Amino acid sequence: MTDKTYLVERVQTGVRIEKRLLKVLKAVADYRDMSLGDLLEGIVLHVFEGKCPFQPETLSKIRDLKELYGLDLDASASHKLHEAKPATSARRRTSR
Repeated sequence: MTDKTYLVERVQTGVRIEKRLLKVLKAVADYRDMSLGDLLEGIVLHVFEGKCPFQPETLSKIRDLKELYGLDLDASASHKLHEAKPATSARRRTSR
């Protein structure tokens, strides 16, 4: 195993993500005592190599967190998520 470190340039980004999925990701990051950004980087780097980013213990915790936050989505939902239209506020309806 190597202790090599890598100098990187990080950028701030704004992404939209499903609410319950974000809650689970934040909880996993907290469980692993790391930032959400570090967790996402690790997930992506593993997946880019076709590897699972989590050990069985963490996968079990993720299952528990998905249940806790009502996340019923799995990989089959990928590319099939559609946002509900935002509710029209009463103020906007009366001002027309």
